Parts: sequence; structure tokens; C-alpha cells
Amino acid sequence: MTPVRDASVAVEIRHESVDAGGVKLHCAVAGEAGRPLMLFLHGFPEFWAAWRKPMTHFAARGWLCVAPDLRGYNLSDKPEGVEPYRAKHLISDVLAIAANYAKGKFVLVAHDWGGAVAWGVAIGHPARLERLVMINSPHPYLFWRELCKNPAQQKASEYMNVFRLPKAERVLSENGYARLLSGFTHLGAAWRDELVAAWSQPGALTGGLNFYRASPMYPPTAGDPGAKKLQLKPEDFMVRVPTLVLWGERDTALLPGLLDGLGECVPDMKVVRAPDASHWIVHEKPDLVCGEIEKFVGEAHG
Repeated sequence: MTPVRDASVAVEIRHESVDAGGVKLHCAVAGEAGRPLMLFLHGFPEFWAAWRKPMTHFAARGWLCVAPDLRGYNLSDKPEGVEPYRAKHLISDVLAIAANYAKGKFVLVAHDWGGAVAWGVAIGHPARLERLVMINSPHPYLFWRELCKNPAQQKASEYMNVFRLPKAERVLSENGYARLLSGFTHLGAAWRDELVAAWSQPGALTGGLNFYRASPMYPPTAGDPGAKKLQLKPEDFMVRVPTLVLWGERDTALLPGLLDGLGECVPDMKVVRAPDASHWIVHEKPDLVCGEIEKFVGEAHG
């Protein structure tokens, strides 16, 4: 089905729940049922509303836009323990949401941790995807390579080891979540207030941090080799889906070296670099993000 492009239509966001194998996931939804699906996955420490502008943009252009709170976040269920946050469960969540809203292929747009999940969907289930859009989220093989071999990326990722510690919740919630909020000072008080409300949901901070605790991808320390414990091969991480990569080059946590050699694992790929954008490019450059996605998916829908 081709999206009906009528940007003059007012768009409302409604809120629904999807059952993913017993885990209820809160989803924000814009656009009419039956339209082509564009599914948005947020990262840490955000929640569905990071996608508010892209959702309304594409819903007004004929798409059904769905942005869940990932498990552990905001209004979605928060299973206890670390094991429920391993990749296989996160990927299953995405497939369950997609199956709830679309019978055929869908477009998957993702940032940061949502991107880590989306790479897994694309690698393991390429037949489900029509297009993949990755925003400042490293491909798993290249992230492993950089964590093992690049001292600059190891240093940039040191925060991950802090997030894995038992004290992480206390450290990050001190003084009204001051450490987490420090990354959003340029994005306005209204968004910071929304973030604090999401983080304040019971168990939400632990849920988000459990993504880090469940992952084998983290930098080495004196007593732990981290990602070096893995032995990965690029051929096991091939992406057979047309892919758009948007990258804010002022990202201080995910360095531009993560793009070097990406084409070897993602042969059908377009990369758009934004030299003056940071990790939060979706907020800083919404017109660029929406425009590039629109051109990219337009190739699929004519």
C-alpha cells in the first residue's frame, strides 16, 4: 500500500498496549490502521516521546507510526532481573509489536539502544523489513571491533561500566537525576521534565540500566576483558535490508570510527553525516532527520 501524502491533516497520538509474550508494552500510535507501518525504537535514557515529531510528520503523510516504550521503560512492563533484557527478548518484542500493526513488511527506525535491537531484527529477520533507518547506533560487529581495539572508543564507552554497577540507580538519580539531565541541557526544560517523569515510574531506571547489564558489549577494565571475551565474525552480522544511517558526528559516546568499514556488513547502505549534530540529532535536526527518511522510504513507495 502506498502512503497517502496529505501533510495538512492534523495528527493525534493515541496510546495502546501490545502483549509481547506476557510482557505488556505501551505504544504511542499515530495514523490510521491498515496503513504502511513505520516503527520507531528509542534509546537510553529516553522513551517513546523522543519520536513525537517524526511520528506526526509521517502520520500526516500516510503512514501508521508506532513508537513503543521498550520493555523496562516508562509505561511498559518491567520484568525483574537481568535475563529478560537480553537481545533475544528485545527482538521478540519488536516482532510482536510489528505483527500487531502490520501483516507485511515494515520500516524500522531506531536510535541508540533501540538501534541495537533493530540491528538484531535486521540481521535475524530481514524478510520482515522493507527499510531500516539507524540513527547514531553502532552495528554490533563494528562496535565489538572498536571496543576491543580502539582506545578512544573504549574511553568514550567507560560510562557503560558505571551503568552496569549495582550503585548505578543511586548515582544516576541523585540530585533529581542531575547526571542524566546533564546530557539534555540544550534540549529545553519541557523535555527534561518529561524525561524525569518517565524515569520516576517505579522500576523504570533499573529497567533501562538492565539493557547494559544484560549485554556482553562493554569496554574492558583491569579485571574484565569486556567485549574481548567474544569472538565475532562479520559474516555472521550481515544486514540484507536497504539501510539509511544518520549520524551526528558530535556524538561523544559513539565515535565516527564506528562507521569505518560499515559497508562490509551492510552492503545496501546510504550514510548521511551531520557534522554539527550530537547523539541527540533527532531533537537537534528534526527537519534533516525527517527529510532524509522521507527520501529514503520514498524509494520504496514511489
